[in-house]
Amino acid sequence: MNRSIEDTPIVFIGAGNLATNLAKALYRKGFRIEQVYSRTQESASRLAELVEAAYTTRLDEVLMDAKLYIVSLKDSALTELLPLIAAGKGNALLVHTAGSLPMSIWQDYAGRYGVFYPMQTFSKSREVDFREIPFFIEANREEDAVLLKAIASTLSQRVYDADSEQRKSLHLAAVFTCNFTNHMYALAAELLNKYHLPFDVMLPLIDETARKVHELEPHAAQTGPAIRYDTNVINDHLAMLADDSEMQQLYEQISQSIFHRSVSDKH
Repeated sequence: MNRSIEDTPIVFIGAGNLATNLAKALYRKGFRIEQVYSRTQESASRLAELVEAAYTTRLDEVLMDAKLYIVSLKDSALTELLPLIAAGKGNALLVHTAGSLPMSIWQDYAGRYGVFYPMQTFSKSREVDFREIPFFIEANREEDAVLLKAIASTLSQRVYDADSEQRKSLHLAAVFTCNFTNHMYALAAELLNKYHLPFDVMLPLIDETARKVHELEPHAAQTGPAIRYDTNVINDHLAMLADDSEMQQLYEQISQSIFHRSVSDKH
């Protein structure tokens, strides 16, 4: 690794799921995490201990002399706290990790800024393999984009330039791919529990469905009663959901979407 990159002093503002995984991954690669900020002492101290850093729960105590500040907060908190986050850090590079926020949120507060977005779902309790996680990079200065891509490349084999509009589209697609899909798992778990069946009977099906789209386009991998609009099966399922009108409506809407888009794909 380039020594100048490795010695870049980093401060993490935020200690949530993404920040925890990213800070630990950079620490293991030899980066110096100098400080962690979180509004709660428990989160700040826990992550700081894992990466041998100092910590604070006060933004006015965040170090001023770091070279890179990685800000990983909820979108609403980030936009509210921007002036405090950027204050006194005129020579530093400030980046956020959000898929949904434009790079331009920084422009009135910082001279050097960008986005360092790893597109993955993160949990503090689960380790992820960063080598396959795509990173999407944007910066207002070319030399800072080069630096961010070099840092990302120490973690991942998949590092891309992406402007704010592209990243916004990525985030929307990721909500469908991950968040909505996981909600379907949660609904399935409710149904299985109702009939005294364990959710883990679904795991082989989940795994095969995910594996298939490594080899087939998603529309080509689609199966089930909706794609052929098997009304006998669909009506039977709708009847089974009669005691839950919200889930019944969702089933019907998704079935219609699958069928209508499969028909349009053929024309």
